Amino acid sequence: MKTGNSIFFDALRIDNSLPIEQKAVDLWIADLNNPMRWAVRPVLQLIFAVLLHIVWFFKRLPLPQFSAHKLLQKLICWFCRNFVSPEANQLILRHYATESNALNFLADNSPGEAPSRVNLYPKSVDDMIIDSFVDHDQELFRMIKELGHWVSPEHPTTPENLSWQSWRSVDTESYSLPVKRTQVFDFESSHALFMCLFCLLLTREEYRDAINGFNLDQSIAIRIGQIIGDSTLVEMAYNKYPLYLVGPWNLGHRFLMHGFFTEYVYARLESLRLEASGLDSDSSVKIPA
Repeated sequence: MKTGNSIFFDALRIDNSLPIEQKAVDLWIADLNNPMRWAVRPVLQLIFAVLLHIVWFFKRLPLPQFSAHKLLQKLICWFCRNFVSPEANQLILRHYATESNALNFLADNSPGEAPSRVNLYPKSVDDMIIDSFVDHDQELFRMIKELGHWVSPEHPTTPENLSWQSWRSVDTESYSLPVKRTQVFDFESSHALFMCLFCLLLTREEYRDAINGFNLDQSIAIRIGQIIGDSTLVEMAYNKYPLYLVGPWNLGHRFLMHGFFTEYVYARLESLRLEASGLDSDSSVKIPA
């Protein structure tokens, strides 16, 4: 994979201070090398940030609310299929799997009656029409609600005693992603184009909840960190304080950091799973020594 003359990108590929799979790092560096990110993204983010706040204001007016989930999903999948780069599409599909795994791990290893598991593991862009972005948010809220009040365990659970019943390793090689010449948009540019559609085609409450759901990253990190005995996991959560609700300002950055968080959690837990299974994680997961 080419990185031009950037020794910084070479350093990023080698750095293993944060837990993250090497495949995710390679995909992100490829996305960073996309010329659209540097030439077009700043303009798109400026234009659509202004438009997003206009739509946000319109949706907050005391008017009848409307939503169009199916239309939203079809438009996003059509755009991903035809205009989003293969690397960005893989990162999007990975995010479904990494967050589903984190939530299912909590369900498998939390005390009390376990809620039904999250089953959002799309393997292609078309799968996302069913495993929808809307369900992705709603399943997060359902899981936290059904897990109930958190009770910190007296002692961390040892790797061999952790339950991996609902765990699915992320295999990007199994993704079905045909490549087209028109697929040129990077991850962040694509999100800039998506965010106004989300605001318009969800009710104001659905959209408000979706953009504030990122802050549950801190809650998830606290719970998983206490289960496995890793206090550093909380530092991986950029989005914090779920009781403090925010609007769409800085949404693109917050969304991106949410994606990094689920990648970190997945890699940290996958290393524990492999350790408990007696398997060698080789170089696929970058874990600090």
